[in-house]
Amino acid sequence: MLRMALHWQILIGMLIGAAVGVVLNKGYGERETTLVRADQRTKDVAKAVWNDVQSAKFVDTPNTIEITITDLAGKSRTITVDPSGKNPDSVPTLGKVKQKDPAAYALFEAYGRSTSRYLGDWSSRIGKLFLRMLQMVAVPLIITSLITGVMGLGHAERLRSMFGRTLVYYVATSMLAITTGLAMVNLIQPGQRSEASQAAQEKPNVEEKDLGETLFQQVETMIPLNPIRAVADAKFLSIISFSLAFAIFALLVGGRTAELIGDLFRSAFEVMMAMTMAIIRLAPLGVLFLLLGVVATQGTEVFGSLGLYMVTVFAALLFHAAVTLPLILWFVARRNPLHYVKALSPALLTAFGSASSNATLPLTLTCVEQRAGVSNRVSSFVLPLGATINMDGTALYEVVAVLFIAQLHPDFDLTFADQIIVAFTALLASIGAAGIPHAGLVMMVIVLQAVGLPVEMQGIIIAVDRVLDMCRTSVNVWSDSCGCAVVARFESGSGAVAELAQEGAVDI
Repeated sequence: MLRMALHWQILIGMLIGAAVGVVLNKGYGERETTLVRADQRTKDVAKAVWNDVQSAKFVDTPNTIEITITDLAGKSRTITVDPSGKNPDSVPTLGKVKQKDPAAYALFEAYGRSTSRYLGDWSSRIGKLFLRMLQMVAVPLIITSLITGVMGLGHAERLRSMFGRTLVYYVATSMLAITTGLAMVNLIQPGQRSEASQAAQEKPNVEEKDLGETLFQQVETMIPLNPIRAVADAKFLSIISFSLAFAIFALLVGGRTAELIGDLFRSAFEVMMAMTMAIIRLAPLGVLFLLLGVVATQGTEVFGSLGLYMVTVFAALLFHAAVTLPLILWFVARRNPLHYVKALSPALLTAFGSASSNATLPLTLTCVEQRAGVSNRVSSFVLPLGATINMDGTALYEVVAVLFIAQLHPDFDLTFADQIIVAFTALLASIGAAGIPHAGLVMMVIVLQAVGLPVEMQGIIIAVDRVLDMCRTSVNVWSDSCGCAVVARFESGSGAVAELAQEGAVDI
């Protein structure tokens, strides 16, 4: 298996993870536990919350969780977790239980989890170790790659032209994605026939934001008060802007100084690439554990309840990824879409498993350069910028989700003008979205506010967001990668390398 191409190894890891997760979910997903104070099995995690608890009962099934706590005075409280929203008094996720009743959550985690949920949680923790390793190399790889690439341009004029082309591509593809989302949600109208219950309107724990304030915060982030602190906090926009400024002024200083800085960062880049390649070899195992964790802990009932909504999002994402972007690759970048997607398959599969474009960035850089043949001076600029501001999948998802919520609302009808507002706001909000799991949910608050929809209705779709997040992240990474090919097509000296890549990808 180790001799197989990396994308096949990752695909096999995904299939094994999904299969084991299904077996655990179906065969070991149910457990009923009753505990009384006198018989408590002390665990450090739960000692502090037994003080006022007389007894506890937990019923864990793949689709619902029921937690009943009785205190010393004999008063009982019951919390039901039902992602499908069919129970009017339920909450959609365990995360809401943790916010609402930390004691009940701690007792359930210590005593009430089924075998499937217990092993699924541990699988997720193991899979996140792989994400931590990718995140570990992401910042130094971005800095060294970006500075090396910019200094390789030779002068600022070429950087200006590359930035202009990159920005035009990002705005154009995001608008195409949004248009696809609008067309698909108006065609299918999932909210008109959905059985999703408005009882799931538990208000998400997100801060309400103003669009103008959010965009201005992005501008402020581009000027870090302390660049070292920005690196430590992994503020990607701050890191990109400072690295660009540092490289440009190094070119302006020129002479021996520019030569020394260039040699230093080229050497550091080589070391970071070697470290990244070693971590990438672990991708099949990382994706296996991540997917196993998701499948083992996610019930199927919620997918039936929100099925048409999920089909709409999937269909729109698939059209953008399999039709729009390949056409751009073929006619604009002059690249074979099949060869290119094969070259990027390890990054796309890892993006699907991790749901984080920032965490996948080191692998995306490696695939674009070593498998697709795009030069470092293009990829080192286009990909980090794209992982920060280019979110085709997220923008499309925001539009579909907001219109789905509007269709569910009994007294709300979005006019064509309202839908234009949704489209424009989704474009701007996607620019401010972080490349991390569930970032789209946070930014959706802005889009809902723009057309006057109640923010609390976002709770309806929280339960299925993780699965959709995996899909839209893959589309985000695919769009960034296609952007590299487009920009490289118009950069002198890059075309020859790209043409060689069309002959076949190098397996890593």
